[in-house]
Amino acid sequence: MVVDDHPMWREGVSRDLAAAGYDIVATTGEGRQAVRIAAAARPDVVVLDLQLPDISGVEVIQGLLEAAPGVRVLMLSASGEHHDVLAAVKAGATGYLLKSAGAAEFLDAVGRTAAGDAVFTPGLAGLVLGEFRRMATEPAPAEGPAPKLTERETEVLRLVAKGLSYRQIAERLVLSHRTVQNHVQNTLGKLQLHNRVELTRYAIEQGLD
Repeated sequence: MVVDDHPMWREGVSRDLAAAGYDIVATTGEGRQAVRIAAAARPDVVVLDLQLPDISGVEVIQGLLEAAPGVRVLMLSASGEHHDVLAAVKAGATGYLLKSAGAAEFLDAVGRTAAGDAVFTPGLAGLVLGEFRRMATEPAPAEGPAPKLTERETEVLRLVAKGLSYRQIAERLVLSHRTVQNHVQNTLGKLQLHNRVELTRYAIEQGLD
């Protein structure tokens, strides 16, 4: 699903995605409508602009995750302001790409987002990891014992925290891409987390980076 309030941009992005073989289940220029549509259409990936006329992109992300659990949100924004990037990621966006990206970079980002990778415009990944490391130094509320992860799950988690893609992790550990995805999904379930961004933050808080 493509959500952008500029019709020409929205239509152009949709054409590029369709030409690359993706099914476009819906397009809209309003945040509230996007949340309503997502609840019915259940898209795998939402390409979302940050600035919308009715509600903020951050509110849209939160609404999308509630309406369609498991959906992955790739922000496609003209803003590279640090506070915009961090607000989107903390709300649950899987990735953040600037609109200055080329078509090939955009299509690659959509594919990686669909596969569960956290995708960022070069330079922004370091910002997000740095913020997670800063937050990890803050005192955390007392909780029960951490769930027990297998040695392999911990190994994969450590590489996730370093910012490696699933493909890179698979090559590093001599595993298939699908096996890496399965380890990540199992870890998400054990830790009761929702996406790779939350998983990265957890790994950093546990000192696995």
